[in-house]
Amino acid sequence: MEEKLMSKKKPTYPINDQLDAYLRECNRKIKIPVFYDDLLRFSGSIVVYDSNDEDTLWVRVYYEEHERVEIESSLKKVYTILHSDGNEDAIEFLNIDAIDYCTFGNSKPFRIKVRNILNDNYTYVYVKKADASRIYGLELEHMFSPNRINFLVYKNTLIEEHIAGIPGDVFIKDFLPDLSDQAKSQIAKEFVKFNERCQMRLLGDMRSYNYVIIPIHDFDHVEYKIRAIDFDQQCFEGKLKVYQPQFFKENFDMVDIVMNKLQPSSIEQYKKEERSILAKRILTSRSRYETLVDCMCEDTISTQENLKELREHLYNFTLDLKFRRSRSMGEVLKTAMDFVRRNYENVNMNRLLEG
Repeated sequence: MEEKLMSKKKPTYPINDQLDAYLRECNRKIKIPVFYDDLLRFSGSIVVYDSNDEDTLWVRVYYEEHERVEIESSLKKVYTILHSDGNEDAIEFLNIDAIDYCTFGNSKPFRIKVRNILNDNYTYVYVKKADASRIYGLELEHMFSPNRINFLVYKNTLIEEHIAGIPGDVFIKDFLPDLSDQAKSQIAKEFVKFNERCQMRLLGDMRSYNYVIIPIHDFDHVEYKIRAIDFDQQCFEGKLKVYQPQFFKENFDMVDIVMNKLQPSSIEQYKKEERSILAKRILTSRSRYETLVDCMCEDTISTQENLKELREHLYNFTLDLKFRRSRSMGEVLKTAMDFVRRNYENVNMNRLLEG
């Protein structure tokens, strides 16, 4: 019988005063003209199907005429605030092509399709209910992953930019089987690194539909990168396996390629590389990271039951007693980051002494 990894429902955690001050200091908190609750006032919806006529679990919503004009105007302003300096000169060239609402998952986001009418280029903006654990996840992704994240928070509303890529479940089903052996080896390497990155920074629930695959064309081959797109499960669950993408059945095809294409020594090498990169990012982002972690240590973003379970799993994994002494999920994360940084610094010091 398959092990149950996830809780049924993660609650939304409010933004406390300390996190609010951090967001203001980092220019993440900016006044916006529309809120998540405003978009909930839609008067009807229709199901959105994909190119294979399958339900996408998104619905396209529409509004009464007197509300639609104001909502679309406000969303255009949100787009300019997120992607530029808020200058409204370009608003006349923008069109809101669609407002979609997701009926699946915790955050129930709105996806806004914004098109430039001069050239038909378009992108998406997401409007979600602000959740402290998700914001911590976004900030940690911004600091510790190879990617940068653009988002805004105001009161109970979170605005996120679109992260482009092939959804992991689509890639596994439609692209993975046809890859060359070299490409499979490269995607295997990236999955090992992605798995290690999620585990170290305690980002959970990376099932295949919660990350995207990004093909990058080099001059003689294609590189594949894996990027998380969902950050709801930052430091919430109690089971350590939730923070290891390899244990979700949706990723078993990726795990199979890792086992078939990489030697154990190569897997360990790629894990060490990712740990070293994370340690370097901790050191180079120390001021911002320490301020964020101080917020997390004083915040409540999980249950006591989950906290006790996770710190015991991590103690058994590392034998570091500091995990057992952690009083919050923030302290658990801080201990995990200190463990990674300390091991990296110790290895470097030993090499200097040997030299």
